[in-house]
Amino acid sequence: MSIKIKDQPFYIQATAVLFGLILVVYALNILGEILVPLAFAVFLSILLNPLCNKLQQLKVPKVLSIVIAMLIMILSVLLVFYFLSTQIVQFGDSLPMLQKKFESITADLKNWIQSSFGVTLAKQEQMIKDALNSSQAMVGKTLNSVLGILSVVFLLPVYIFLMLFYKTLILNFLYEVFAEENSKKVSEVLTETKTAIQSYIVGLLIEMIIVAAMNSAALMLLGVKYGILIGCIGAILNLIPYLGGIIAIALPVLMATITKDGYSTQLGVVIAYIVIQFIDNNILVPRIVSSKVQINALMSIVVVLLGNQLWGISGMFLSIPFVAVLKIVFDRIEPLKPWGKLLGDNVPTKQVVEIWRSRRKAAIVSGVKDKG
Repeated sequence: MSIKIKDQPFYIQATAVLFGLILVVYALNILGEILVPLAFAVFLSILLNPLCNKLQQLKVPKVLSIVIAMLIMILSVLLVFYFLSTQIVQFGDSLPMLQKKFESITADLKNWIQSSFGVTLAKQEQMIKDALNSSQAMVGKTLNSVLGILSVVFLLPVYIFLMLFYKTLILNFLYEVFAEENSKKVSEVLTETKTAIQSYIVGLLIEMIIVAAMNSAALMLLGVKYGILIGCIGAILNLIPYLGGIIAIALPVLMATITKDGYSTQLGVVIAYIVIQFIDNNILVPRIVSSKVQINALMSIVVVLLGNQLWGISGMFLSIPFVAVLKIVFDRIEPLKPWGKLLGDNVPTKQVVEIWRSRRKAAIVSGVKDKG
């Protein structure tokens, strides 16, 4: 006779779920080098699918339509990298001067710390060395993430081409693997997943362009050197939800500190970026990025940090669309609907909470009476 987990005490159910989660996370960590390129390929192939379908409607052969769509994507990426590389070359020409200025500011800061707090220069040097030694593990992890991204770049075209080519086979498998009575739910999940991912990625690209323009314009008006380069880097960092925008402020502030006297420019940069972040979070994201699936801020931050811990930089970018797909699935399966609500951005009103509490109390009272 089989024993169902749901009929067991809560501590047994919780242990089984926790054990399952540990196995899943362990497998995702071990297989990261394989799964990360596949995950990016899935999202990008879904993004390119409408263009491939449009080309095939125009009587373009399937293989050729896939190649054309991929070439358009690759050329777009190369144009962005070419633009950034021209800015980086200009930055490299001024690097020796910036290094001298940075060393001068660092020396003044050390002298100020010594006079204000009594920490000797030798002790400060030792503290810096200890901090650098302790950060070696983090640097190693970053290098691994960079190498992982490079492997993603080389494998992506192959994966994307094959996924678009075998799209019908993959969809047919997803329909057949579930029972026939669930085919309607499977179709709804696949349709909503496709729409959510497409709108999310396209929205992110549009948001990135607008934020890059606003960042660059603000920095150039404030007279910050290499404002276009730093503004574009800030827009790319802004793709990391909530955390990226905070990190992006440090770059122009540091550049203004190195290249300008006083602190008025730094204050202007902070104010400008706060205004840009306000516009981004309250106007751009709700109207451009948001799709039918809304993930609340708390869960967004948590999953981004978890994604970084699991797969590094790649995990940070993949975390939000991955959770969006999870929410779509949770919303379609009755026992998992509470988890979908937990991930979502629809906060229940106080009246709804009171209704649930009263129902809970009534159920408890009814259970006590039945036992009596």
